[in-house]
Amino acid sequence: MSFVDKVKEMLGQHSDQAKKGVDKAGDMFDQKTGGKYADKVDKAQEKGSDYIDRSHEGGGGEAGPNEPR
Repeated sequence: MSFVDKVKEMLGQHSDQAKKGVDKAGDMFDQKTGGKYADKVDKAQEKGSDYIDRSHEGGGGEAGPNEPR
């Protein structure tokens, strides 16, 4: 089992915690930058949550650069 597969498995088991982590990291970044990149951070948080949802549903997200499509 590759590292990516292990991460996907953990995301599936703990998707709520992973989504909270994505939100918390984005909020901390916003705080450190004074909200200068808030729109970009919001988009990244949304995409991160979407990826976690897809992984949790069994879609697996998008294939990485070393994974077959």
